[in-house]
Amino acid sequence: MINKENTPLALSTISDVERDTGVAKETLRVWERRYAFPQPLRDPNGERIYPPDQVQKLRLVKRLIDLGYRPSKIIQHSSEELKALTGQAAVVKTTSVPPPELQSYIDLCKSHQMEALRRKLSQALLMMGLKSFVIDLVAPLTSLVGEAWASGILATFEEHLYTESLTVVMRSAIFAMPQANGNSHGAPRIMLTTLPQERHGLGLLMAEAMCVAEGAHCISLGVQTPLIDIVEAAQAQRVDIIALSFSVAMNARQALDGLAELNNRLGGQTELWAGGSNVALKRRRPPYVRVFALHELQAAIADWRQRTSR
Repeated sequence: MINKENTPLALSTISDVERDTGVAKETLRVWERRYAFPQPLRDPNGERIYPPDQVQKLRLVKRLIDLGYRPSKIIQHSSEELKALTGQAAVVKTTSVPPPELQSYIDLCKSHQMEALRRKLSQALLMMGLKSFVIDLVAPLTSLVGEAWASGILATFEEHLYTESLTVVMRSAIFAMPQANGNSHGAPRIMLTTLPQERHGLGLLMAEAMCVAEGAHCISLGVQTPLIDIVEAAQAQRVDIIALSFSVAMNARQALDGLAELNNRLGGQTELWAGGSNVALKRRRPPYVRVFALHELQAAIADWRQRTSR
């Protein structure tokens, strides 16, 4: 982990913890006072620093809160008890997905057979086609990988290996698709990125694949783009739509504040689309943002074409 200059590498600053867990600094301080957890150490400057075991427990607590648990009911549990709760929730969530097929991908991650994982993903892509591959395999599999990581079944580096392997396969598939000309009539120019606090990029990659498959001209900036750069790029590239991805790990307040500031800077000149599993998009979606699930992007682009052709 990257920390302040004099902070040991095994410890995380409060900013690191906020970024890595999605729990806001203010919330961490409230929990510290109210529940006596977390219990940070202090660096030579008196700043809070958090041991790895506390960061891992905070990840589990955040995951369970996103699943509907109240912090007061779970925060005193041990990490093992929290893992068990997360595992139970994961079983409930994945009952509608064919577990044996998805489990085979998890097993390859756990045994670190990354070449075999890429081959298996590539074969599935060839058989299913890009859109079905994203909707029917990648989306539920990525959710399952996230559950496995949160419950401790997958180590952090194994989750990263999965992410990198899937990125290689999907990026190759996107490059192989015929890209719409930027000036083609009826081909929306869509710029894809995330706000500075959002470092997870798989949702963005899945959205790009779906948009390219629908004939859109896509411009990807990757993750964690400063707002001023998003605005500058949107103007320079004359984009019609800015598509943003928000993972469950991002703090909901930061997501809403970032969207509001971005909309203000754009002056309503560019459509804002958003997707992902963040609670900010489900409970308090702003009126100036169009929120779509992956399977809704085809209809969303068709609707854009109809609106702009009038």
